Formats: sequence, structure tokens, C-alpha cells
Amino acid sequence: METRRLGRTDHESTVLIFGGAALWNESPEAALQAIELVRAHGVNHFDIAPSYGNAEKLVGPWLADHREEVFLGCKTQERTRQGAWDELQRSLKLCQVDAFDLYQFHAVGDMATLDQVLGPGGAVEAFRDARDQGLIRFIGITGHGYESPAVHAAALERFAFDTVMTPLNFIEYADPTYRERFEFLVGLAQANDVGLMIIKTFSRGPWDGHKQTYNTWYEPFDQQDIMQQAVNFVLSQPVTGFTHPGDLRLLAPSIQAAENFRRLDEAEQAALVGSAHRYAPLFERM
Repeated sequence: METRRLGRTDHESTVLIFGGAALWNESPEAALQAIELVRAHGVNHFDIAPSYGNAEKLVGPWLADHREEVFLGCKTQERTRQGAWDELQRSLKLCQVDAFDLYQFHAVGDMATLDQVLGPGGAVEAFRDARDQGLIRFIGITGHGYESPAVHAAALERFAFDTVMTPLNFIEYADPTYRERFEFLVGLAQANDVGLMIIKTFSRGPWDGHKQTYNTWYEPFDQQDIMQQAVNFVLSQPVTGFTHPGDLRLLAPSIQAAENFRRLDEAEQAALVGSAHRYAPLFERM
């Protein structure tokens, strides 16, 4: 599987990032099987969070024996200094590790939340303390929603983030405003050597009353051909990698798509974006 440099972290991350959201309510046996599958395919970057159900507890026993094998990212949705500090301690304990390679402000998708975490008494103070004490190495930001690329661009202008995790797929890219904001974010990331990771690669839209057949809050593409096209599009952008959907049934096809990635030329990208009208955008336009 291809690897790409994750900005100034200098880590060569696999283009597929193992997303702990898929372990939400799985058994220890299923979690270990999933970990063994991604490791067999060379995946070297794990992404975990307290909000991912039992994921931290499930990966902990494996990490206790294999910590040095992966670049480990974790997150917090706590917005205050004390709340973030306390949650970091819990995550370290559950994951059975002494430190995270990357710790991220999770789900920052609006300016009010950004102001809160970066303001006086905000979570950023805990992040700085943790970095000074060697509990985390790098600091990142993630977010969901239509405003995320714009908010993350503002974040890069206000704080020296090492990484960003933001939504992208060919359907959202068809929206001119979203595209312009994403491309502006890319420019800032490149200028500041910030690693850029992608979520929602496989979204075909909201469930919108359809029967929910996967443990994902959006309806995912689940046919290999369109999953491949979705990955080809995202990885044809100047990004490090993407996380797979939060359902283990889609892990193996995500790995296959990552391993079979083929860079799309401009005409191929335009044709795929031109097909976006067949689907529904995930985010409400604002």
C-alpha cells in the first residue's frame, strides 16, 4: 500500500488510516481480527477516540504489545482545559499507552467551537501542557460538516496545527463553494507543511429515511467499483490519506480500494465530479 508523508510529523502514513469508529460495539475477537487484517496489509496509522464506543478499550490490549508498530492518533471533544486533560488521561489508560503520536480537537466544525478550544481556559492549554510533558507529540484538528474546510483554514491561521482531518468526496467537491474552501485549506496546509487527512470519502449521502444497513451516520458506497472511484478521486488530491467507514463490513473493500489506487487525470476527475448529481450531498448547504 502506498505511503505518504503526514506533513511535518515526517511520518510516512499508509493512505488508508485504520478508523477506530468501526470498532464501536464489536467483540474483542472481531476487533483483533480487524487489527490483524489491516496490519497484514501494512497499515501503520491508527485513529481512535473516546466517542467511538468501546474502541479504546478494544485496541488497548493489542497496543500494549505493539505500540511501536503504528502511528497512533486520538481525539477529544472536551472543550475546556480541565476536561481535555482529564479525557486525555482516560484515553491513555484505556489504550494502554504512555503517549499518543497525535492528539486532535475532535468535531470542530464551526467558528464558535474553534473560539472556545483556542480561547482562555480552552482545551488548547491542556494540549500544550501534554506536549510539553511528552504525553503527545503532535496536535491536530478534525471536523464534520459543510463549514469544516473554512473553519479548519481559520484554525491554521490561528494556531500551528500539525495535522487537519476534514471531509471530502467527489459529491461535496461538486459544490463550488465547498470546493473553493477545500482548495484554500489545501493551499494553507501545503504552505505550512500540515498533514491533511480525509473523512467521508465513501459517503453517497444522508440516509434520508432509507433503511440503515450499516453502522454509519451517512449512507456509504458499498460496491467495489464506486468505492474504488471514490478513493481514486480523494487520493488524487494533495492529501496524506483517508479513513474507512465506521463499519467493519466495509474494511476489506476499503483496503482493496487503497491498494488498487490509480491517480485520476483532470478529465477523469471532472467526469466523476460531473456524476455527483446522481447522489445527494451529505451536508446541508449553508
